[in-house]
Amino acid sequence: MSEYTWGLGRRKTSVARVRIKAGSGNIMVNGQDYRVYFDSDASSSNPELPLEQLGVREKYDVWINVRGGGKMSQAGAVLMGVARALVKENEAFEAKLRELGLLTRDSRMKERKKPGQKGARASYQFSKR
Repeated sequence: MSEYTWGLGRRKTSVARVRIKAGSGNIMVNGQDYRVYFDSDASSSNPELPLEQLGVREKYDVWINVRGGGKMSQAGAVLMGVARALVKENEAFEAKLRELGLLTRDSRMKERKKPGQKGARASYQFSKR
């Protein structure tokens, strides 16, 4: 049996693969400290949130690989991945994390461009004559 617990988080086109293990509270994203990787833009949704809400911030080490999308969607994917890994680790965490909305997949995606139009919704200007 593996000593790690895995969680997968997605948001828009970002995918975050999260490993957690009992440890001292280190959080690494793509080989860097999460504060370095997520600058002030994505700080509103930092990977510490699920750990702090459950009171286990110093009990787990977290390693995250995240690809695709921008920093904000990556931050959302990381939040979900960490929450899912914590639920796999301990089922008792699920109620609190679900109440905070961290286990709900945000299904909003970019709408595709349609043929004969400028964009997803924008059309070319209609000319009567």
